[in-house]
Amino acid sequence: MPVFLQIFFEVCLPILLVIGFGWGIDRIFNIDLRTLVKLNIYLFVPAFILTKLSTSTLEGEIGLAVVGFTVCIIISMGIISWLVCALRKSPPSERYAMQLSTMIYNCGNWGIPLMILAFSELGSVIQVFVLATMNLTSFSVGVFLANAGSAEKKGRFLPILKQPSPWAIVVALTLRYFENPAEEITFIWMPLTYLANALVAFALITLGVQLSKTKPPHPRGALSYSLVIRLLGGPAIAILLTWIFGFSGELAAILILGTAAPTAVNTALLAHEFNADSRFAAAAVFYSTLAASIVVTLLLAILRAGWIPWAAH
Repeated sequence: MPVFLQIFFEVCLPILLVIGFGWGIDRIFNIDLRTLVKLNIYLFVPAFILTKLSTSTLEGEIGLAVVGFTVCIIISMGIISWLVCALRKSPPSERYAMQLSTMIYNCGNWGIPLMILAFSELGSVIQVFVLATMNLTSFSVGVFLANAGSAEKKGRFLPILKQPSPWAIVVALTLRYFENPAEEITFIWMPLTYLANALVAFALITLGVQLSKTKPPHPRGALSYSLVIRLLGGPAIAILLTWIFGFSGELAAILILGTAAPTAVNTALLAHEFNADSRFAAAAVFYSTLAASIVVTLLLAILRAGWIPWAAH
C-alpha cells in the first residue's frame, strides 16, 4: 500500500490533475482544440525530442539495443491487435484504432516521471531512447494508421513526410554525433529548451480539452481488448524480450516497467488531426491512464521482489 500511494500521489495524480485542468478550462472557455493539437505536433514534441535525444549520455551500443527492444514491443502489440480484430471480424476503422492505441504508449509524460520515481538516473536516460523510438513510430506508423482509419485520407506517405518529429530525430542524432555544438548557441538552444520543458503540461491540457469535447464510450468491446493488450500484453511481451535480448538487472526492470504505460497522448492528437476515430483514441488514453497506476504498482512490486530473476535490482 505505501508503494501504491507513493506512485499514485507522485506520478498518477499529478497527471490526472493536469488533464482535469484542461477539461475544466474548456468547460469555461470552449478552447479551440485544433490549435492546441497543431501546437503539440508541430512545436512542442519536436523540440522535446531534439533537446533530450541530442544531450543523452547513454552509450550508442546500449541505445541501439533499447531501440531494437522498443521496436519489437511495438510490432508485437500491432500483431496481437490485428489477430484480435481478425477473430472479432472488426471493420478496418476499428482495427486501425486498436492498433494505434496499443502500439504507441506514453513513455514521455507518464514514463519519464515514473522512471525518476522508481529507479536511479539510468531510468530517465534509458527512457529518452524509448521516447525517441516511440515518437518516430507515432509520427510515421501512427500517422499512417490514423490516416488509414480516417474517412478523409490525405495520401499514404505525404502526411508522414510533413511531420517534424522524424526530422527532429535526424537533427538530434546529427548533433549528438558532433557532440551537440548547438548547446553553445544560446539564442537557439534556450528557446528549444523552454518548449521542451513545456511539453508535458501542454500535452496533458490538450488531452483534457479533447476529453471535455468527447464523451468517452464505456470500456467494453474493442476498447476493453485494447486496454488489456496495452497494459497487460505489453509487460508480458517485455519480460520475454528482455530475456531474449540478454538485458539484466536494473536495465531489464526499467524496460519491463516502461511497457506498462498507458496509451500515448499522441494517439489522441493524431486521431483528431487526421479526422480518424478520435473518440476511441481519447477513451483509450483516458481509461488506460486511470488503470495504469494499478498495473504499474503490481508490476513494480513483482520486480522489486525478484520474481523475474534477470530483472532483479
